Amino acid sequence: MTQVSADTGLRYEDLDRLIALMTGAEKHGPAATSTLDVLWVLYDRVLRVGPESARDAGRDRFLLSKGHGPMAYYAVLAAKGFFPVDWLPGFGAYDSPLGHHPDRTLVPGVEISSGSLGHGLPLGVGTALGLRARGLDEAAVWVLIGDAELDEGSNHEAIAHAGSAGLEALHTVVVDNDSATHGWPGGIASRFEAAGWSAVTVDGRDHAALHAAFTTPHPGRPHAVVARVEKKF
Repeated sequence: MTQVSADTGLRYEDLDRLIALMTGAEKHGPAATSTLDVLWVLYDRVLRVGPESARDAGRDRFLLSKGHGPMAYYAVLAAKGFFPVDWLPGFGAYDSPLGHHPDRTLVPGVEISSGSLGHGLPLGVGTALGLRARGLDEAAVWVLIGDAELDEGSNHEAIAHAGSAGLEALHTVVVDNDSATHGWPGGIASRFEAAGWSAVTVDGRDHAALHAAFTTPHPGRPHAVVARVEKKF
C-alpha cells in the first residue's frame, strides 16, 4: 500500500491560517503548536493513509494521545482532505464534530478518542499486537504523546511490554517541551532504549531531521522519536 492523501492544494505554509480559524476558550494553544511540524511531516511524507484509505485494513494508524490540544491535528487533517476546511471555524461549538478532544466517531481520519493523558501508547501497543495477530505486517502504528504524559505509569507499562514483545510496527513520537514533572538520566530517549526500543532525539521543528528519524530502520524493535521543541511557558 502506498501513501495516499487528497490534494487539496493546501501546504505547510497554510497551517497557521487554518489554526487561526479555530477560536474560543480552552484552545490549549501550546499543546497544539508544539505538535505542528511532527504532524505535518508524518501526514505529508510518512503515513500510508488518506481520505480514501482511512478504513483499509492495511493502512497505517496514527493515534493522537495528546488529544487535549487538537487544533494542529484538525488543521493537518483538513489540509489533507479528511474533512472540509469550513468545519474549522466551528471548533468547540455544540453542534460541531470538532471538539476540544477529538472523537473518533465524529471526525474522519481520527483513530482514537483522546485527551485523557496516558491512554494513547497503551492503545498503540494493543493495536500493534492486533495487527501482528492478523498478519498485517506492513501496517505501522504511530502514537504521538507529550513529554508530560510520561508522568503516567500506564505509559511505562506500555513501553516495557512493547520492548519485550519486539513490536516493530509500533512508533512513538514524544513531543518534548519540558512539561514533564519527572526526568531520566540521559534524557527521555534513554528510557525507551533501556526497555529495548530504538530511539533518537531530534529538533522537533526541523522537517528533514524529523523525516530521517521517522524513517530510521529498527528491525525487531519498536521505535521512539523524541522531538524537542521550545519550552512551554
